[in-house]
Amino acid sequence: MRIQIRAATPEDVASIARVHVDSWRSTYDGIVPAEYLAGLSYQSRESLWKEALTTDRPGTSYFVAETQGGDTVGFANSGPEREGDITYRGELYAIYLLEAYQHMGLGRRLFSSVTRRLLSDGFNSMLLWVLEDNRPACRFYESLGGERVGRKIVTIGGIDLVEVSYGWRGIFDLIDLRADAGKL
Repeated sequence: MRIQIRAATPEDVASIARVHVDSWRSTYDGIVPAEYLAGLSYQSRESLWKEALTTDRPGTSYFVAETQGGDTVGFANSGPEREGDITYRGELYAIYLLEAYQHMGLGRRLFSSVTRRLLSDGFNSMLLWVLEDNRPACRFYESLGGERVGRKIVTIGGIDLVEVSYGWRGIFDLIDLRADAGKL
């Protein structure tokens, strides 16, 4: 099955919202309260993504992973670092794949696309935040050379959870990642 990574457009809003909600429900089951996950809706995420994809935010980028049949199975977005950390100029805001499409190299390909875009926008370093209890994601970022550089408490669904940040001081070397060696 061939899957392409391409820049997202406003026409992708509904499919990104679907991936966002479905991947949260599978990824965070047992981490985030079940009531919170059950309360996620495609409609509310569509509103969020519609605003994001139709508002001009310099340096922000959005990518989707799409099957030959036109189904979106993953997405990633990035832009300027949001908390004022002067060491890391860029930030990977989100990267999500439907569970059935994980462990196929798509995460690396999305990560590589984001990294290339950050570099072309003048960012030479980046970080991201991830729930510490999301062990598979933490291992993924560590496998890409990310170093834990921060920690904070976030409240989701009424409970406090730990988020950790992974940083890359120089992202030029990340653009290869062998992501394009085996096209799906």
